[in-house]
Amino acid sequence: MIDLRKTSRRQFLGMGGAAGTSLLLGSRLASPALAAKSFAPVTEEKALIAFGHVGPVTDECWTWSHDQGMKAVQAAFPKLRTVMVESIPFSADASRTFRQFVSQGAQMVFVTSAYGDFLYDVAKRAPDVAFLECDGRTPMANLGTYYVAHWYPSYVAGVAAGMMSKTGKLGYVASFPVPSVYSGSNAFLMGARTVNPAATLQIIAINKWFDPQAATQAGAALIDNGADLLFGIMDEAGYLQVAEKRGVKAVMWNTDIRRYGPKAYVSSIVIDFKKFYVDQVRARLEGSWTPPAAILPMGSGVDADAWGETVPEPVRAHADDVRAKILGGWSPFIGELKDNKGAVRLAAGKTMTEQELYNWNWSVDGVVGL
Repeated sequence: MIDLRKTSRRQFLGMGGAAGTSLLLGSRLASPALAAKSFAPVTEEKALIAFGHVGPVTDECWTWSHDQGMKAVQAAFPKLRTVMVESIPFSADASRTFRQFVSQGAQMVFVTSAYGDFLYDVAKRAPDVAFLECDGRTPMANLGTYYVAHWYPSYVAGVAAGMMSKTGKLGYVASFPVPSVYSGSNAFLMGARTVNPAATLQIIAINKWFDPQAATQAGAALIDNGADLLFGIMDEAGYLQVAEKRGVKAVMWNTDIRRYGPKAYVSSIVIDFKKFYVDQVRARLEGSWTPPAAILPMGSGVDADAWGETVPEPVRAHADDVRAKILGGWSPFIGELKDNKGAVRLAAGKTMTEQELYNWNWSVDGVVGL
């Protein structure tokens, strides 16, 4: 049986461990196997850059954000060509898609979700093609990885949630029990508990990344159980819409989608890959590209969105102060930390490393349902 707690955000295959710092996982770059590979320069006119997506670019969330990165590449390098395939399944069809990119002559392939062996087998057979896998954990000489340190803005949003919730009961709409769900939900509750130590977080997992109906049902169930503020990691606005209808608040993921629930909207964990994508393509064209192992930090790739219209000024000010403190180098992920079964997972005075945050696979005290 595959333990989903040990997989990446969207990958359901077993993969290796990760190592890292807040900006660049340098230990991977130091590997002789990775350092030995070089890529010849490519003129812009002859360049083909491919993008493979897990969902539809019209989702206004995860895939849309990556599509904005492709558009930034097109604007920065108007003479190159791009090709894109959306809604790639986690099956042999994914490998066929990636092989097609190679046969078309792509010099660089961005895979915007973790596809594991469906990608790795293709990358091994195309050593002269540069591959990048979002939330991947198996670097190769021609394959780099990248993701975002979303746990920091999730903590900031949690501070606001703790101040705004009247019941102290928070709800979370999850996809699968994967590290990004653990790190995001844990960070959110930890932030909330700095202002309301009795706050709790109930999680309902729907086993999908994009399912508006299931997310709406989960959001309604959480509200029925007493939650007056919702969070989640879905690729659509389902639980925001039910929050708007039910008169509660919601924090979203991926983009600013407040138009689906302007009175409910508190903020969003906003992702932005545009600069990273342009920088990677530039390096590939110049022949200086090496496989990155990047976690884009808060303020440069991921951040909390502008506050919603119904967020009180004292809440904004306090949460913004916490954000500034994190940007100044402070980490809120300090022990003692216990899991939701009572076991000490982080000793008093210890600070979680970026590797531990990236691979978080247990729930903190106060979380139920995961």
